[in-house]
Amino acid sequence: MNKSKTFSYEYDEYEDGTKGAHTLIDDLLADPDFSGLTELSIGNWGDCWEESCQPIIDGIISHAKEFSHIRSLFIGDMDFEECEVSWIIQGNYGGLWAALPELTELTIKGSTDLELGAVSHEKLESLTIICGGLPNSVIESVKNARLPGLKKLILYIGSDNYGFEGDCETIRSLLDTMDFPKLEYLGIVDSEMQDDMTETVLGCRYMDQIHTLDLSCGTLSDKGGALLLEALPAHPNIQKLDAHYHYLSTGMMQRLAALPIETELSEQNKPDNYRGEVWMNAMLTE
Repeated sequence: MNKSKTFSYEYDEYEDGTKGAHTLIDDLLADPDFSGLTELSIGNWGDCWEESCQPIIDGIISHAKEFSHIRSLFIGDMDFEECEVSWIIQGNYGGLWAALPELTELTIKGSTDLELGAVSHEKLESLTIICGGLPNSVIESVKNARLPGLKKLILYIGSDNYGFEGDCETIRSLLDTMDFPKLEYLGIVDSEMQDDMTETVLGCRYMDQIHTLDLSCGTLSDKGGALLLEALPAHPNIQKLDAHYHYLSTGMMQRLAALPIETELSEQNKPDNYRGEVWMNAMLTE
């Protein structure tokens, strides 16, 4: 049975500077529940818009033996009331891959100062990066990653206002180059150009391999919906389409829901029209 716990600080714990990223690992190791956990989430480490989580990452690496029972790790588990995603100062994960050889799931929230380094891990099955803008340096690390056991990949693309430096060709190159032979779940989500991203994803080689296609949290409209209606019947391996948070019309939603697969089409949004211009926003940017 998996046991999980989130470790974080309240404002009154870190406001005077005595608590922060530099103390969280010691506090975590002293917690009587820690030795029985398999899933660990790190939330607000205190002034996380000013202070990097690097001491936390380094602390895990230096206490690798004590963390060997952790199978699932989430660093940056906080909502916008604690810190906007674009404000979270991340760190360098280059040393983490070798330190936690039994890790199967890693989730990172925030992309400011995020570095993945040379990604190489035998047992990692799930990698999720939640951010308001995915930097090219992170995309390059994923592109060149050696993750032979990876089954699930979710990348939040975000906005160029908050860190995304590429375009659809950037993602096309990623999908053409990355080599994840066991990938079952592909999520290219939270894009402000989700229709074009949909076309890019539908043309990738993983479409014949995955069972779940995740195009959620972005600006998917009927243009992208029509592409899905045309393409998905040619891929009987795909069992689920997740497109929650979208700009599809009700008619297009009905047509997609009629496909012989599971569909998640909740959170329908309506475009804004301002002075003749149509505006659609991804779910998570700032």
